[in-house]
Parts: sequence; structure tokens; C-alpha cells
Amino acid sequence: MPDNLADLRREITACRHCPRLVEWRERTAREKRAAYRNETYWGRPVPGFGDPAARVLLLGLAPGAHGANRTGRPFTGDGTGFLFDALYRAGLADRRESRRAGDGLQLYGLWISNAVRCAPPQNRPTPSERDACLPYLGREIALLRNLRVAVCLGAFAWGAALRTFGVRPKPKFEHGAEHPVPGRGITLLGCYHTSRQNTFTGRLTPEMLDAVLMRARNLGGS
Repeated sequence: MPDNLADLRREITACRHCPRLVEWRERTAREKRAAYRNETYWGRPVPGFGDPAARVLLLGLAPGAHGANRTGRPFTGDGTGFLFDALYRAGLADRRESRRAGDGLQLYGLWISNAVRCAPPQNRPTPSERDACLPYLGREIALLRNLRVAVCLGAFAWGAALRTFGVRPKPKFEHGAEHPVPGRGITLLGCYHTSRQNTFTGRLTPEMLDAVLMRARNLGGS
């Protein structure tokens, strides 16, 4: 088992455990989207990134086919400027937008990751694919030794976090849900996902996201 985040990153990026996900991520990287036809896609599992001393974890569902599967970094390059703008306002990031890995983005007290590390067809991992990836999340959390809060973007991430921590009975997901994990000193916060569908329709507003992130900062003690 890896004993540091760098080892875990290497193990994640080499993973070929789920044949359906391997085929999809690599085919997407070959065929590309027209807007990115001159770019080289990452096309591999996408590891988490951020501040190793993070007190807050931001957990999403999975990499976007033409976002993180292209750039190699969660929530990067897929039109989620909405998210980074909020992270900047909350003092968790040094800029309002991030379009590519290696752009100098700095996160403060924050680690960003996904429950599933490969881009899935229709953005829907199967239960077996979810469960195959869960050990990576467990290892990641164990290595983030200062972690106090996990912000779960959407019901899928919420469920993955509950499984990772072995929480039963499982509290219902809703925006603003808050659940301390017994014996772990970590609190789970629920937040609607920052998908375009949610942000364009107003289901998730900047004010709603700001409130969750500020609650996370307060709980994390930062």
C-alpha cells in the first residue's frame, strides 16, 4: 500500500481494473472533441490534487470525458469556472479559473478528488466500478492526515463517502446536509454538484455554493 500521496498518484494513474472505463476513456482520448482536436488528452485515471495539509476535501463524481479526462486534473478544463470562482471567494484557491494542469493554480487547505477516477460513459459509473475505486478514496483520506471536512458534490459522492467511512444508517443526501462521522473527527457536507445542468438552471446558485464552502472552512478551522 502506498505510504504517501505521490505513490498513490502513480498507482491510480496506472490502474486498468475496469474494462468498460478503460475502453471509454481511451477511445474518448483518441476521438476527441472537435474543439480540442489539436490537444493531447490525458486518457488515464485522474488522481486528486491540492494541498497535502488540507483540512477540507472536495469530492466529485468522476472526471468529465472532455474535461479532466483531457487535462488530467479534477474539475479542470470542463467549464467549471463556477466552482473555481467560488473557491477563490472562499479563500481556498488563488485564482477564479483553471483551464489546464500546470497553470500554477494553488489550493489553500483544500484537496480535490473524485469518487471514481476514470471518465464513465454518460457520466454514470456502475456499482461495481464505484466499489473498485473506493479503496483509492480510503487511502487518500488516510494520507490527508489533517482532514476535518468532506464536501460531497452530489448524491453519488455523498454515497461514496458514506461507504468509505462505513456510516450506517446512511443519512439522506440533500444540499446543506451535515453529518459528523462517528469516531473520525470528520464532518460530511452535502452540496448539489457544480454541473452545468445545475448551475444553468439555478438549482445551484453562487450563494448556495458559497454558504457550503464557508461552512466547510469554519468546520475545518481555517
